[in-house]
Amino acid sequence: MSEIVVQAPEPRFVAPTRRDQIGRIWAPVTINGKGPFRLVLDTGASRSVVTSQVAEILGIAPDPSRSVLLRGVTGAIAVPSIRVDSFAVGDVILTPATLPIVTDALGGSQGVLGTDGFAGMRIYIDFKHDLITISRSHGERVPAYFASLTLERSPANLLVTRAQIGDVRVRAIIDTGGQATIGNEAMRVALMRRHTLGAANYVIDVTTTSQQAQSYPGPPIQLGSITIQGARITYGDMRIFEHWQLIKEPAVLIGMDVIGLLDVFIIDYRRHEIQLRPRAGH
Repeated sequence: MSEIVVQAPEPRFVAPTRRDQIGRIWAPVTINGKGPFRLVLDTGASRSVVTSQVAEILGIAPDPSRSVLLRGVTGAIAVPSIRVDSFAVGDVILTPATLPIVTDALGGSQGVLGTDGFAGMRIYIDFKHDLITISRSHGERVPAYFASLTLERSPANLLVTRAQIGDVRVRAIIDTGGQATIGNEAMRVALMRRHTLGAANYVIDVTTTSQQAQSYPGPPIQLGSITIQGARITYGDMRIFEHWQLIKEPAVLIGMDVIGLLDVFIIDYRRHEIQLRPRAGH
């Protein structure tokens, strides 16, 4: 299947982070030959999900007896699922596929696109030109004026790399499905002497469960040769850190509030690399 390219005058699939909004990445997904449906790209999720409205469009009734455990940042919940004959986005083709059903998805989308099937793929995201392409990687080297981050091996196929926040070295998980950048308790302790008490906040994920957290103005975030200034970091004892066994060392989920400040964001699963081009002025 040839790669899918989506480009439009107004943001339809790639919305950057601005002063008054947090960015989002959507991908056009065809299911059983219908669509494309607009699913949020979530590099922190291993599997894709769709809303009940998508199931209605497909004419497939969710099967409560075939429930699936859906895990998010704040918790886990058992949800019904549907079985589809085909699920395709760009060069990613899953046939057949089981899709959990949720009542609502992130940012009012029609579902969540997880990383299942992304091995060997390259995702090119251009926030400036509302462009996303998903195609097979040919091992393209880092373009000029881009920074690169090496990805660590992860059993959950997460985008795990090393970053520095202030003077603290952290393990960073690039999470395109999350709005906020979230640090674990070990990271908060490492930085707490440099911060005043933060404001109460809540983190809600695709499971619709929530956890209270504390939000602080963050020190500079160093991603390779790129420095992100002025980001807020939310801290909480999120259940996902325990699930990923990231409790003892400082760790952070880099959300779309930071990722959306970039100009171009490339994920190359074949090269185990992220390639970044900063937005002018950042």
